[in-house]
Amino acid sequence: MSGKLVVRIAELEIDPDKLETYRVMLTEEIEASVALEAGVLSLNAVSIKGSPHKIRILEVYANQAAYEAHLQTPHFLKYKNATAGMVTSLTLVDVEPVIMRAKP
Repeated sequence: MSGKLVVRIAELEIDPDKLETYRVMLTEEIEASVALEAGVLSLNAVSIKGSPHKIRILEVYANQAAYEAHLQTPHFLKYKNATAGMVTSLTLVDVEPVIMRAKP
């Protein structure tokens, strides 16, 4: 795949009463995306210490086409629809990579 990496941070707030269900759905979606989509290079979800309902996801896609394809996959659409009532806030922040390294 050619093109510039697409990197963003998704900042989510989840209804605390639905947090455990949300985490199950998020895990299922991330596992499927990384396993099934060549253009999804990494998805890493963390929560803010002391505020477990504040989730941050670092998303790295091979290029814009890979990101757009990701949004149309059955596993992403299932996650998006199933968690719509759990997410109380969503902000997508486009970022520029400075340096990113990971062990295989």
